[in-house]
Amino acid sequence: MNSSFTAPTRRNIMTGALGLAAAAATLSAETAQAAKPAKTIEERSRGNYVTSPDGTEIFYKDWGPKDAQPVVFHHGWPLSSDDWDAQMVFFLDKGFRVIAHDRRGHGRSAQVNGGHDMDHYAADAAAVADHLDLRNAVHIGHSTGGGEATRYVARHGKGRVAKLVLIGAVPPLMLKTPSNPGGIPLEVFDGLRATLAANRAQFYIDFPSGPFYGFNREGAKASEPIIQNWWRQGMAGAINAHYLGIKAFSETDFTEDLKIIDVPTLVLHGDDDQIVPVGDSAVLSAKLLKRPTLKIYKGLPHGMATTHAEMINADILSFING
Repeated sequence: MNSSFTAPTRRNIMTGALGLAAAAATLSAETAQAAKPAKTIEERSRGNYVTSPDGTEIFYKDWGPKDAQPVVFHHGWPLSSDDWDAQMVFFLDKGFRVIAHDRRGHGRSAQVNGGHDMDHYAADAAAVADHLDLRNAVHIGHSTGGGEATRYVARHGKGRVAKLVLIGAVPPLMLKTPSNPGGIPLEVFDGLRATLAANRAQFYIDFPSGPFYGFNREGAKASEPIIQNWWRQGMAGAINAHYLGIKAFSETDFTEDLKIIDVPTLVLHGDDDQIVPVGDSAVLSAKLLKRPTLKIYKGLPHGMATTHAEMINADILSFING
């Protein structure tokens, strides 16, 4: 009887075994890939991070055409890059590339133990700028972020920065000292630290409800969404970073930084700023800068970039284009 059966040889067995092994490996890889869980919501929302020189993860936003002029924002204490929403949308719409990062210990950046001082803040900003290779950039800093931007431009920005904008900024020096008699006494900052440590959540309601936005002034109409957004940003950060940040923004002397900055600098300040008094900040900074433009707004508060965003944005745009 005829049959198609062929007796197996050693060669056939080996070839078949190798084929089965390869098929099994392929199936195993496909199965593993199919079984691999999708990214979690947290992973999808992480966004962009850069590692600073000391290993700290810094979160940043980078929107707009990569070949457009960069506008870089440095936020105030104890907030995050979200505080620049009104500015980032405005300048993005004008065709700029807009970048903002969360300071270490703030927002989505790493809640590290150390480095909560202006030197590290500036180095972190430099890590973002270097990573993105930002050039011909306009740096804009508010309050503590104004100090950070000042130190960054002075120490890291050579050849990369086109212009600087300081809004309600802390330079030259907030603390009252023998050489800075118009400054704020140390006891005031000690009081901030004590209040923060005692009940941060309540403090972060009281501060924006009162002096930060000028909502404590007679006739002022407080905005509950603005207050709650301030609270949200503050509570997202780490209390140790905020506690140590008070020393950073109040006791750092930016006099020498201001003296060596040679790019055009716009200094904007409200004359009703209850957080950073204009006479001992913007006025003195303008005297130290090489190429300053000083503009003081009558009756505007510390948080004027939020409460009067349309006015502030227009003035910054005019300065950039000028």
